[in-house]
Amino acid sequence: MKHWHCAGLVGAMILAAGVAGAETRLTYKSAKTGTSYYQMGVELSEAVKAATDGDITMTVEESQGSVQNVMEVRGRGGDYVFTGPPSLVGAAQAGTGPFEGKGNPKFENIRALFPIPSLTMHFVLAGNEGTTTLDALEGKKILLGKGSFGATEGAKYLDLFGLTDKITVADAELSNAGDALTNGQIDGFVTAGSYPAPNVVEAAASEGVRVLSLSDEQIAQTGRDKVVIPADVYPGQAGDITTTGLTVVAFASTEMDDDTAYELTKAFWSQRDRMAETAPWWAGVNTDQVAGIGALHPGAARYYEEIGVATPQ
Repeated sequence: MKHWHCAGLVGAMILAAGVAGAETRLTYKSAKTGTSYYQMGVELSEAVKAATDGDITMTVEESQGSVQNVMEVRGRGGDYVFTGPPSLVGAAQAGTGPFEGKGNPKFENIRALFPIPSLTMHFVLAGNEGTTTLDALEGKKILLGKGSFGATEGAKYLDLFGLTDKITVADAELSNAGDALTNGQIDGFVTAGSYPAPNVVEAAASEGVRVLSLSDEQIAQTGRDKVVIPADVYPGQAGDITTTGLTVVAFASTEMDDDTAYELTKAFWSQRDRMAETAPWWAGVNTDQVAGIGALHPGAARYYEEIGVATPQ
């Protein structure tokens, strides 16, 4: 009986050690392969693995966009992490916009973990000389692209500031913006992405461009967040650029256990500065943004409470 008891105790200890050292595998869904947000997912995956000594690993999955990311919550479990704007999660929970008639109880379980680089609006004109206010777009041929957040938002701003009838909208895909600008087919383009945006860097390096700024009054009219792109982010950019952005957040659901959410959030912030050294877009993320990212996962909230960061009410 005594030998049985000892054997059982040893077995239980081995089992407990195995559970404690078990690897947590997550899936991270963000954007299309080749985009800056997909690359961020790769960088984040590597950073989390390094921060947790391999205890948490994330597989990056390609996505067609934020709406798909939210919709997949319906069939995913506690290992699912995805990105999107808080406003889209709000629409899913309210059953409005792209989620009208597609409501699901699982949408109510979505919780925020941490912010990632914002979708930042860029109004880009060829040539690094001249005015940098939005009225510089007048009389120009501008590429907006199709179907993207940047295209929709750009068209809204042109209408909002009375520029729609003062420009010519080019009929082409945004992926061709750099070549079209170099060849003189267009005078500028509008794009949204984290900064530094690869297509803007490419255009600035080969052609020389200026990224236009919005005034504080214009930013207020858009209803978006103010984003300041620091000087020297793009070649030839001597001063700060003031523009708008849409907050983007890494989300999970309450099906993720609190300890995993805590460790994942902690890993992100512990690696944020290191990631920014090699990928400057992470420098635009800071803990001041946490208060505006929506309802937090309890595990993430525990971490922010520990480090004294203001959280959503």
